[in-house]
Amino acid sequence: MSAQPEPALLYSEEEDALRAAVRDLLTDHCDPADVITRTESASPHDVSLWKSLAGPMGLAGLLVPEELGGQGATHREAAVVLEELGRAVAPVPFLTSAVVATEALLACGADDLLTEVASATSVAVLAVGLHVAPGGPVPGVRLEGGALHGELSGIADAAAADVLLVPADDGGLYAVRATDATVTPQTSLDLTRPLARVTLEAAPGHRLGDSAPAVRRALRSGAGLLASEQLGIADWLLTETVRYLKERKQFNRQVGGFQALKHRLARLWLEVAGLRAAARNAADALTTGADTDVAVAVAQAYAAQVAVRAAEEALQLHGGIGMTWEHPVHLYLKRAKADSIAYGAAGTHRSALADLAGLPKP
Repeated sequence: MSAQPEPALLYSEEEDALRAAVRDLLTDHCDPADVITRTESASPHDVSLWKSLAGPMGLAGLLVPEELGGQGATHREAAVVLEELGRAVAPVPFLTSAVVATEALLACGADDLLTEVASATSVAVLAVGLHVAPGGPVPGVRLEGGALHGELSGIADAAAADVLLVPADDGGLYAVRATDATVTPQTSLDLTRPLARVTLEAAPGHRLGDSAPAVRRALRSGAGLLASEQLGIADWLLTETVRYLKERKQFNRQVGGFQALKHRLARLWLEVAGLRAAARNAADALTTGADTDVAVAVAQAYAAQVAVRAAEEALQLHGGIGMTWEHPVHLYLKRAKADSIAYGAAGTHRSALADLAGLPKP
């Protein structure tokens, strides 16, 4: 039996170039003040930013094969994009459409819809609650008389969707045009990734394929690449907190010079470095197919606590200004907290990892 190759955790030159391009665009078009303003409006999604990312940069079809109009890239490139989107808490449906829904469509061989997604003419969203873990129970709607009936809640980015991918009780996954559904906003902690309730009343749908394998594949990729978004969040928070503590003075000294704060930041740096390794490993495993379930479970069992702790530390160490609405740290705290239960909480992934390793559950 041949040994499996070691995972490639370092970034390639192409990935670094992609990161630079995405970061430059976000720097120009995703200012934190604008994101805060948008969260207070009736349109939290930044459609203009999404068109810039999806059109000229081709990120909407990053995982779509080239013969269908996509980029034919791998999960490693998608992970780099998500790191940068996490750093900017960008209110765009990349994770939900270009990753999760795209994976479901790839599993079903839905070439027409994949072409639509890749060309950025449609945003597709999998109508499964954001909290559902890979392999977890998936609520479905009722298929009756050739039409779909039912209600699904906690659907991330449903308000931005043109096409909803809906699991039904006959075991199928159906494509439903958003105009044939009623999408009602729900209260969401993370205002940059809003949730909604989807109601179907005799809605027409096109059967794409079997729901179970498609949804499992989609949620596994979503969970694995979510760790890269959480890495981007934690890395931005650490970087900004260090920068602030170098500038802020107290008792005529830099606040960052106090030993107690140095220790806290050093510990956080180590945790972020560990998260980077786990997130890169998950992205590489999704690309190569080597121990994918284990890599995803490890990444998500660790990522949430690091991102949330980075946000909490940033909030405290920024002092009074960190408590204000004008400072963007609250956006990162809310995204980190919401991500901590997205695609399964850490405890769910620890239990899954125990099953995979044949160990007693924690």
